Amino acid sequence: MKLYFIMLFVSFILSIVQAQQFTNWRNYTNMNVVKDLVITSTDIRAATGGGAFIYRFQDDFYKTLHKSEGLNGISLTSVTTDMQGKIWFGSADGVIDIYDTNISSFNVVLDIFNSNQTNKAINDLVINGDTLIASTDFGVSLINTDSFIFFDTFLKFGTFPSNTKVNSTLKTNLFYVCTDQGIAIQKSGGINLSAPESWDVYSSSDGLPSDKTYKANFFEGNLIVSTDVGFAINNGGVWSGFIPDLNNKNISDFVVSNDSIFIISESKLFIYTNNQLAEIYNSSKSFNKLAYNRASGFAIATNSGIISLTNNLSSSLVIPNSPPANQFPNMFVDNSSNLWSASGKDATGVGYYVFNGTEWQNYNTQNETRLPSNGVWSVYTSSDNRNYLGTWGKGFVEIEGDNFKTYNRENSGMQGIPQNPDFIVITGFDSDSRNNLWVLNYWAADRNTLSMKTSENNWYHFSIPAALNKVLEMHENLVIDQYDTKWFSSSDVDQAGLYYFNENKTFEDASDDRSEYISAADGLNTNDIRAIVVDRRGDVWVGTSLGVNVLTNTSTIPSSNDPLLGLSNVFTLRQQSINAMVVDPLNQKWVGTNEGLLFVNSDGSRLIRTFTTKNSPLLSDQIRSLAIDENAGIVYVGTDNGLTSFETPYIKPLEEFDELFVYPNPFILKDKTQILTIDGLIRDSEIKVLNLNGTLVTEFLSPGGRTAFWDGTDLQGELVNSGVYIIVAFDSEGNNVTTSKVAVLRE
Repeated sequence: MKLYFIMLFVSFILSIVQAQQFTNWRNYTNMNVVKDLVITSTDIRAATGGGAFIYRFQDDFYKTLHKSEGLNGISLTSVTTDMQGKIWFGSADGVIDIYDTNISSFNVVLDIFNSNQTNKAINDLVINGDTLIASTDFGVSLINTDSFIFFDTFLKFGTFPSNTKVNSTLKTNLFYVCTDQGIAIQKSGGINLSAPESWDVYSSSDGLPSDKTYKANFFEGNLIVSTDVGFAINNGGVWSGFIPDLNNKNISDFVVSNDSIFIISESKLFIYTNNQLAEIYNSSKSFNKLAYNRASGFAIATNSGIISLTNNLSSSLVIPNSPPANQFPNMFVDNSSNLWSASGKDATGVGYYVFNGTEWQNYNTQNETRLPSNGVWSVYTSSDNRNYLGTWGKGFVEIEGDNFKTYNRENSGMQGIPQNPDFIVITGFDSDSRNNLWVLNYWAADRNTLSMKTSENNWYHFSIPAALNKVLEMHENLVIDQYDTKWFSSSDVDQAGLYYFNENKTFEDASDDRSEYISAADGLNTNDIRAIVVDRRGDVWVGTSLGVNVLTNTSTIPSSNDPLLGLSNVFTLRQQSINAMVVDPLNQKWVGTNEGLLFVNSDGSRLIRTFTTKNSPLLSDQIRSLAIDENAGIVYVGTDNGLTSFETPYIKPLEEFDELFVYPNPFILKDKTQILTIDGLIRDSEIKVLNLNGTLVTEFLSPGGRTAFWDGTDLQGELVNSGVYIIVAFDSEGNNVTTSKVAVLRE
């Protein structure tokens, strides 16, 4: 009965901790593709495909803005700044974020996002007095910059079709609206701008070089318009070509500055002045947008960052440190808490990336010539600190310190696909109890799906008896359990499902090999397997497109040709499409699905939390990969929109006691929602809280990891009085003990 109440207490404390201590959320996205920008005398504000950033000239400082900082939009498309210091960001899905630089806080306007429009992208934002003018994929909206209230929207301009895409809007005494159908100009005296007849419209049939108009402005008293094939000018009501040297050139952007026009087209910057056009800068990068400030110079948005040009045209690249792509198909945390990530297959991969908690190091075939391919599909770190990269077609790479070694058909004996045996795709790695490296081959022409490299660099290759001598493909999700059984999946239409193999440590004797194929016919939810993990009890969790199955009693596999495996279904995860799973130090499971991140207890009987884009800083509900740093309690969540990390209290326990660290100290108690963290525990520590007289105040079990928690109550559930208390931690046999003190202050 005593144990029951202790466990009930632990469960109660954990429920409070879980509600409070998923902290320090961070987003990491590729910010290379800059869609729009503003330059001031002190900084550059950028809208990118992966959030926003502000670059400060004075101290070379970057401030990145994501969901974890309060930004709601992800793929940003436009940016502008008002007179109060607020920065307005528009996004591809219609979200408008307002960042107040004075207090570093966000507001959001969701009217366009929540509208019934099919296409909602905000292509341009302009401030005019106390009005924000939003040019969208369906029209123009006017928003009060103080109240954030929409007070007008224009959906049809003259004879142009309704909901025509608007690229930008100029407001002087009249509105000038550049669209994909031409330019619409407010009629003089027109008041009801929602009425189509309040607009004059002009297209290529009226003298414009193209219907696709980008931007309008006045130069030397005349209206000029940029298009995808050059400029047009309106002189006395007549449209004609302008700057003939740019005819048939896509005009990405332009800025009028007194008697000059600065123009970007393709990868060149021009100045037009005194009726002369001159190229003043060019680059290998394609230009998207241009900003100019008399004090700071030029800022050019590209797909590879921002080119900052001083007035004397000296250049520098402005780009925050970030992953090179929003692609995280497979991740692993090494023994030094560095996150390693693959990037993709041979056609989409950009190498691999390593994150040390503060900085990304990005590697590809250009900056690391020893890398055989940018198509890095899988990553793994062994217990002896060797890192492995599985490529899509070039075998795999072993990295030890600064040494690279590529293993391919020639030096390993592995075979690739039947059409080209040199094309070797490695989808997974794991190590057995003797630290031999096992490698999973996606499609082996010689049917040797598994290969093993010993620490002496001897190679052994294994065909899988359960494959029935077939050349199967699409092998993925390799894991090895504590009994050295290798588990993996195949998506081959001929025999899709779950496989296991155990060679019984006799690499050259196949007579004692154990292998089986497990499918929906045997009780799996489906043969469509997406993820496999082995938990801390040795149970094998199999994530499928229809939930999770758990296999138990796996210890019988090495000694039996017909092991009595248990196969069950996790009810809390039923019908979920599983993409990734990881096990934390408390044996709890983190499960990535198409509907967010799910967190279940050790046996899956209870769904503890669900994280989605609506209730957390997750960048997408479609989770592609997961990794966990057991030494820091950090969970990494990979999506197609970027990476999210957050801290949990579930940290790997110490091997032996050292110093017990309790915090906060002093521990201020107002009610039972305050939590004292006890850090420095070994696995399954027991905790006693004593007063200075040695009287027992309370006792409980740790959750199992490095930390435990106390809510400041005694054995009767009442808050303790102010005073100094002794925290005693010891193992289950009482052989190892450590103590600390905490000052409790009641309010």
